[in-house]
Amino acid sequence: MDFDSEALAGVATENGFTGAIRVQVGDRRLFDDAFGLAVRAHGIPNTTQTRFAMASGSKTFTALAVLSLVAEGVLALDDPVRRWLREDVPQVDDAVTLRHLLGHTAGVGEYLNDDADADAYLMPGSMHSYTSPEDFIALLDVPMLAAPGSRFEYSNGGFVLLGLVAQRAAGTRYQDLVRQRVFGPAALAHTDFLRSDELPGSAALGYLYPDSQRSNIFHLPIEGSADGGAYTTVGDIRRFWLALAAGAIVPSELVEQMTTPATPHDPGWPYGLGLWLPTPGGVWAMVGADAGVEMMSEHVAALDLTWTVLANESDKAGPVMRHLRLWREGVPYA
Repeated sequence: MDFDSEALAGVATENGFTGAIRVQVGDRRLFDDAFGLAVRAHGIPNTTQTRFAMASGSKTFTALAVLSLVAEGVLALDDPVRRWLREDVPQVDDAVTLRHLLGHTAGVGEYLNDDADADAYLMPGSMHSYTSPEDFIALLDVPMLAAPGSRFEYSNGGFVLLGLVAQRAAGTRYQDLVRQRVFGPAALAHTDFLRSDELPGSAALGYLYPDSQRSNIFHLPIEGSADGGAYTTVGDIRRFWLALAAGAIVPSELVEQMTTPATPHDPGWPYGLGLWLPTPGGVWAMVGADAGVEMMSEHVAALDLTWTVLANESDKAGPVMRHLRLWREGVPYA
């Protein structure tokens, strides 16, 4: 498996990438390096052990928390979510199921504009008021976009609803539920929902612009929730993929459902249940972008191949991710 590490480093440097990159096959790291600064005001560099925010990449953790409850019989994929929503968010169609939400086919309305500029303030009120899926209820009560099961429509709101259902069904705070059912079984020692007002020294701040001190702390909830916001490292992402493939988080039959394109789906970029599937049957992906955050990680189980890009500046990871995707697409594995 040929890999040009100098070419990748060149792409990162030429495009001002700031973050960490790892490409690994089995025990062999083809590339493992970091660029830019984690904390610009103090000149603290990013390293391959730095913890970066994942934005929507951590939607996969929400899906797994839900699926772990499915595995135990607490929930069922085709359960209507109204049972757990009760009288809240009344505009959500009573026919919406967990399967619809997990595959972005529920047709629920959206509370967040994913197409807004990276420095836009997208949520009302103070960011410290959003620490639980319960805190989003008023934002989620918006008109349906489509009939449940009629089309694929990527939905942040749908995943917040999943977190709300999981939290209520388990009787456990969402973040603790994910710690117990995902981070623990996968041995992710460096992955967590970190508060932006007490980030540890191991975490990178997210920056909005090159050569600027302006961070994203007023743009995102103070603590990540069900539609994204966990922090992780390139090493933990690798451990996560191996644990998922081994059935260590949820049983293998549920992993198979996660990694099968949902119906309906976008044929150009299929989605399963909590995972993007750029090449159905072979490649699994987590993707995220937010103010000051950009990431992608792909895993090819047949090759034991993982590549991960974690960035702590808006719109900086794209050239690196495109370079790696082109390389991965040239690797035979089917």
